[in-house]
Amino acid sequence: VIDKKSLFPQDYKGQKLAEQIFQGIILVSAIIGFIYGYITEQFGWTVYIVMAGFALSCLLTLPPWPMYRRNPLKWLPVQESGTEEKKPADRKPKRHAKS
Repeated sequence: VIDKKSLFPQDYKGQKLAEQIFQGIILVSAIIGFIYGYITEQFGWTVYIVMAGFALSCLLTLPPWPMYRRNPLKWLPVQESGTEEKKPADRKPKRHAKS
C-alpha cells in the first residue's frame, strides 16, 4: 500500500511561495525582454528572454523542492466507520432560518 500523503505532501504556504516566484520571474523577464527588444528593435529578443524566464521559473517552481514542503498539512488519523448506515428516518430534520 502506497501512502499518497507522504509522496505528495500538501503545503499551502509552499504553493503560495512557488506562485510568487513564478510570477516574479515572468514579470521581470517580460520587462527586461521588452526593454532590450525595444532598444535593439528586435521583437525576437523579447520572445527569447521571456521564454528563458519561463523555463527558469518552471525549473525553480515545478519540482517539489524542500523549500516548498516546510509546512505540510497535519492529517487526521483514519477512523473506522461503523457497519450500520444511518437511515434517513434516523436523522434529525434540518431547521431553516426564518427570513
